[in-house]
Amino acid sequence: MITVSDLSLNFDGTDLFKDVDLKFTPGNCYGVIGANGAGKSTFLKILSGVLEPTSGAVIIPEEMRMSVLKQDHFAYDEYTVLDTIIMGNRTLYDIMKEKDALYEKPDFNDEDGIRVSELEAQFAELNGWEAESDASRLVQGLGLSESILYENMATLTGNEKVKILLAQALFGEPEIILLDEPTNHLDVMAVNWLEDFLMEYPGTVIVVSHDRHFLNTVCTHIVDIDYNKIKMYVGNYEFWYDSSQLIQRMIKQQNKKAEEKIRELEEFIRRFSANKSKSRQATSRRKLLDKMTIEELPASSRRYPFVGFEMDREAGKDLLSVEDICYIEEGETLLNKVSFRLNRGDKVAILAENERSVTALFKILEGELEATSGTFKWGISTSQSYFPKDNGAFFDECELSILDWMRQYSKDQTETYLRGFLGRMLFSGDEVFKPVNVLSGGERVRCMLSRMMMFGANIIVLDQPTNHLDLESITAVNNGLCDFKGNVIFASHDHEFINTVANRIIEITDEGVIDRTCTYDEYIEWKQNR
Repeated sequence: MITVSDLSLNFDGTDLFKDVDLKFTPGNCYGVIGANGAGKSTFLKILSGVLEPTSGAVIIPEEMRMSVLKQDHFAYDEYTVLDTIIMGNRTLYDIMKEKDALYEKPDFNDEDGIRVSELEAQFAELNGWEAESDASRLVQGLGLSESILYENMATLTGNEKVKILLAQALFGEPEIILLDEPTNHLDVMAVNWLEDFLMEYPGTVIVVSHDRHFLNTVCTHIVDIDYNKIKMYVGNYEFWYDSSQLIQRMIKQQNKKAEEKIRELEEFIRRFSANKSKSRQATSRRKLLDKMTIEELPASSRRYPFVGFEMDREAGKDLLSVEDICYIEEGETLLNKVSFRLNRGDKVAILAENERSVTALFKILEGELEATSGTFKWGISTSQSYFPKDNGAFFDECELSILDWMRQYSKDQTETYLRGFLGRMLFSGDEVFKPVNVLSGGERVRCMLSRMMMFGANIIVLDQPTNHLDLESITAVNNGLCDFKGNVIFASHDHEFINTVANRIIEITDEGVIDRTCTYDEYIEWKQNR
């Protein structure tokens, strides 16, 4: 059990959160949510002991082992994958290394023998003899080959390192697991495996995630950081979201009724206060009015941008035809005989084991790459708006303010219009004068979405648009694409996003494509049963 008592954290005189009292118990999974900057990762650092709170305490029994998902992908480059995973239980790893070092001594003596026997007993008690097989099960569950255990971490790709660090956090059955964005860069099968693992896990899991499907699947409780407070609710993310929206609506309705009553009383007082026969009633109503107050909605840190796409004109019958496109990059075949036709009303999710394959296809369709072979053709009445996975070319070397950056793409050049547009995308006040080359990942995504909305395209192409966004912005983009009347071609890691936007799934394989008209959940079920 983790007990959080009277916890507060203050930065430069401002409370990030205060008066926090919580209990985290075994057998439950707690999803930590909140707007960007609310303090989700900071809260995890306090729980893990990396950061000291301003006041209060985090109480964890000494016998309980806590495991934390590491974020530094280069910290273990000098170690093998197997050693890195076993370091998830540092006590076991240290015993293993000391034991091996003693066995390798050329002058092994009786004292060493006594020490080795002690270490062997501890090693067995910690299930050391199963450590390699346990590590193997973890990496295979995450979609990697068992042979990777004997490679050096420095030789792995970024995505492989992410999986190994996750395996490290899950290794050795710790009593407490803290996970900060564990599904980032995981493929669908790895996410499904992780969900199954956590649902069966007997300890305490505390996880920060922007993946709504993941939170709905694994969480028994939601820990909401908002209003400078941290509150715990029973249920998964969907239950919390629906409940919170209902409460907000109820408060607004109560406020509306109160406002109407106040207007009635004010009108009565205005009309009859000078009338002697009505003056007593007017006086009593004034007293009633003085007692009435409007319950203000709390100043939530959550803000939802407005994301809405409008077509300047509808596309005709011919939209897009792709015929036998192949693409080879540095000797690696990323696309092999990819063929499909886009139909009116299609909102297509493009899947592939290798993300580079999807990005290559999008770049070919947008004219940024040339296919090794094959052809494609956009319909004459189509117009496309493209969201690239890497948007650095739009920002890195650009010193324009957000306002002037947006002016490049706007038909209406007036500052009033641009400020109003940017305000809906959560850029307000002096923020619009911030240089775009210093924007955060989430701010850049909101700028790119704003740019796309100004084009009036009838076909939208998006490569991982939910990266760097908080749950509120993801929800806004999700809703915007669902409401869009044109065509959408997109790639995403977000299960809920794909399932609610797409009505057609195209998966790129080594042999070509799998193409099915269905939802994402239906596609996964079809693949599992075929």
